[in-house]
Amino acid sequence: MTKSPTMSPPDAARALLNVLLPMAAGGAIARRPRVMGVAQRLDLDSRAVREMQRLRDRYGAGPVQVLPGRGMALVLDPGDVHRVLNGSPQPFSPASREKRGALGHFQPEGVLVSSPEERTHRRPFNEQVLQAGRPVHDHGEHMAAVVTEEVEALLGHVDVAGELTWDSFSRAWWRIVRRVVLGDSARDDEQVTDDLLRLRKDANWSYLKPRRTARTRRFLRRVREYVDRAEPGSLAEMTATTPARPGTEPHQQVPQWLFAADAGAWASFRALALLSTMPGAAARARAELDRLPDLPYLRASVLESLRLWPTTPLILRDTTEDTEWARGTLAAGSSVVIFAPFFHRDDRHVPEAHRFAPELWSRERTDEDWPLVPFSGGPAMCPGRNVVLLLASTVLGRLLAEREYVVEGGALDPDGPVPGSLSPFALRFRTGR
Repeated sequence: MTKSPTMSPPDAARALLNVLLPMAAGGAIARRPRVMGVAQRLDLDSRAVREMQRLRDRYGAGPVQVLPGRGMALVLDPGDVHRVLNGSPQPFSPASREKRGALGHFQPEGVLVSSPEERTHRRPFNEQVLQAGRPVHDHGEHMAAVVTEEVEALLGHVDVAGELTWDSFSRAWWRIVRRVVLGDSARDDEQVTDDLLRLRKDANWSYLKPRRTARTRRFLRRVREYVDRAEPGSLAEMTATTPARPGTEPHQQVPQWLFAADAGAWASFRALALLSTMPGAAARARAELDRLPDLPYLRASVLESLRLWPTTPLILRDTTEDTEWARGTLAAGSSVVIFAPFFHRDDRHVPEAHRFAPELWSRERTDEDWPLVPFSGGPAMCPGRNVVLLLASTVLGRLLAEREYVVEGGALDPDGPVPGSLSPFALRFRTGR
């Protein structure tokens, strides 16, 4: 049995330095704003994509192992991306060792870290509550009303301050998320999301950081209280009223929805920068606002934000059995890593790699297409995809309906390529009616 190739020591060092370590330093579970700022100044994401291109040139098709031993392997071929994602949870398990260590800090019984048996009932439960296959959730009207109220409050603050910053946008976003997920009474419950953020910062260290069991219990107890309260129009209500098999642990599925919503904030704020900068984009977005909640151009703009700057750059799977590839075998228990920016920004194969191209999302993408995977893909695709896109596009629609925005600091050039890195935390907008 021929083993899949392993990089030479110099190549492994370059892959670690240019691809894997910057991702870990930026915070896999909770982003570190200062590191993200450094990554933008040094354009580290572009450097990582170039390194992946070099590795593909050198090693060809088939995953290449970074280090011997456990067998962490980088995927270099688009067909292998589809194979890995479509092969979840067997033989490519989403519950990777690193993910179990990280997410165990705040969702020890969540679907992403579940055994195959637990997954058979936890995943359908998530899909049912989040209505994964529907562009507009049954609670879409309530969600839109919440967005309208909170964006109006945000714009009142913006008018006084004279600008829109990440801090003000983030506060409004989390009020929306708490109301949509937990219920209207959670609007100002910053403690619950502050606890989650603290636990996510610990989760950046996976198994290397001891777990704060008291804080975890407090956080999960608070989430369960909202589920028991089941306020009308909230996902907590859906959680409480959706039938669940024993062992599903419905309230422990909620933390992942809150966690995913944070990435929705980054994508939305970056999308606002794109829409405000690229010629004609804001006008096209405003032209469809009478179609609420169906906003295809704004949804596509959010997806483009996620393609250009993936919020989950490393998609991890662990092999549950020996797997055969073009150039050899990966042993069971190997870690398979899909570096999403490589495929999203590979200018050798994606003509739109470095420009804003919402037309890429005018139809559902298939396995015949080049892999653009902002929400992962296959059976383990994020079940909250459409809820995130609904909230993000509605927020952007309300913002654009009321004001015009100009990005300060020249972060984006309307006539040049889109930069490889863009920290949402540093974005600022001048506003006008």
